[in-house]
Amino acid sequence: MWIDQRGSEILQAPECLRLLALAAKDDHIGRLAVADGQAPLVVPLNFKYHDDGVLVRIGPGRLSDLAPGSLVAFEVDRVEPDVGLAWSVLVRGLASVVAPNDVGPEAGAMPQPWVPEPGEEVLVIRPDVVTGRRFRLVARDVPGAKAASSAAPPV
Repeated sequence: MWIDQRGSEILQAPECLRLLALAAKDDHIGRLAVADGQAPLVVPLNFKYHDDGVLVRIGPGRLSDLAPGSLVAFEVDRVEPDVGLAWSVLVRGLASVVAPNDVGPEAGAMPQPWVPEPGEEVLVIRPDVVTGRRFRLVARDVPGAKAASSAAPPV
């Protein structure tokens, strides 16, 4: 285990992918970031982790103009005050449009957006670079957080 200068545990790729898959299974919201001229465009959205890729559904608009065929970043995190831990996973890679039929017949493989009128374009984000961090919460950082012990509980 490697700890950075600020006390965060640097996560290995397999652990990052495990956390990403758990977050997708639990219907967490992630953030997709794309370059838009001189400022990034960051959009919160539902996602699934399937066949070694992050799947998102988007509708027509600026995001669907910019993301396909571009290098993007996708980030998801979680704060767990009851165990005194937080983590963050960042996936960077190429975003490509896939046909919904190509996602696979597995139940739950297709992202189900919470918005009233979800888009029908499906993007898969190839996890070219996967990084993550986990750290202990200090009780003053999060209301209701317990002071963490010296041994990290499994996440």
